[in-house]
Amino acid sequence: MRLLVTGAAGFIGSTYVRALLDGRYPGYEEARVTVLDKLTYAGNRANLPAHHPRLEFVQGDICDLPLLLDLLPGHDAVVHFAAESHVDRSIEAAADFVRTNVAGTQNVLEACLRTGVQRVVHISTDEVYGSIEQGSWTEDWPLLPNTPYAASKAGSDLVARSYWRTHGLDVSITRCSNNYGPYQHPEKLIPLFITNLLKGEQVPLYGDGRNIREWLHVDDHCRGIQLVLTRGRAGEVYNIGGGNERTNLAITRQLLELCGQDESLIRRVADRKGHDLRYSVDESKIREELGYAPQVSFEDGLAATVAWYRDNPDWWLPVKHPEQAA
Repeated sequence: MRLLVTGAAGFIGSTYVRALLDGRYPGYEEARVTVLDKLTYAGNRANLPAHHPRLEFVQGDICDLPLLLDLLPGHDAVVHFAAESHVDRSIEAAADFVRTNVAGTQNVLEACLRTGVQRVVHISTDEVYGSIEQGSWTEDWPLLPNTPYAASKAGSDLVARSYWRTHGLDVSITRCSNNYGPYQHPEKLIPLFITNLLKGEQVPLYGDGRNIREWLHVDDHCRGIQLVLTRGRAGEVYNIGGGNERTNLAITRQLLELCGQDESLIRRVADRKGHDLRYSVDESKIREELGYAPQVSFEDGLAATVAWYRDNPDWWLPVKHPEQAA
């Protein structure tokens, strides 16, 4: 078995690849992995082993079709993580998100079609659904994205579906809730707040902090992705959630406690444009069809994440302050 994993120098992709290389997925203990990553600011080669007999690392862009056509032959499947993913950046530079997330995904699918690689898992987000005041989104919920990031991911989902429907490519789509865990770039809420608090700095809380997100440990997310790769149906979408809904204010208070700080370090900032109030996914489909179940409790996972950042300043300080590392 040989897999091409795009964007796997990033947070979620690298977690997935490390699990593969550690033999944590039954039937894939000897799988060979090719990682393709552009190594933008969010990609970090240090997230992956420097040397491993089953790992090949290629620095490159998913928008480079000739590269993909050269790289893909001999692979059995593609797990497609590569994406621009930070909402705030998408508000300021939407074109980068459309290029990578929509055109890049189309390139990956086209290259698979031309080279005969049939199986593709496309990694997406619950943000494509928009915002929901009550209840939870099922996979057939209308796509109503509210930010350029979410819109670009919705576009990529539709392109993926079209390659299944038009060309018969064996494509499945996953949509996850908010991830957290080790190796997450400190521009995201949880690692941003943790690393600020560990330095005794204030944390910027949007608006009144009432926005609700559902949180999913990255290890649980990757287990769900592997289930979809091995047992998911072509043309289907699978929500992957953690069942842990928290307001941003509640998350902030938990992190303050875990970092030994108090609420004087909360700095209220103007709310984000287009800020969705609540996300919540219905994950019954992946549970019932594929036997998925989260294994990491939010309390344990969050405490372990704080401990990881506390123990690994050599990883996050250069990422958070690249100008000082230069």
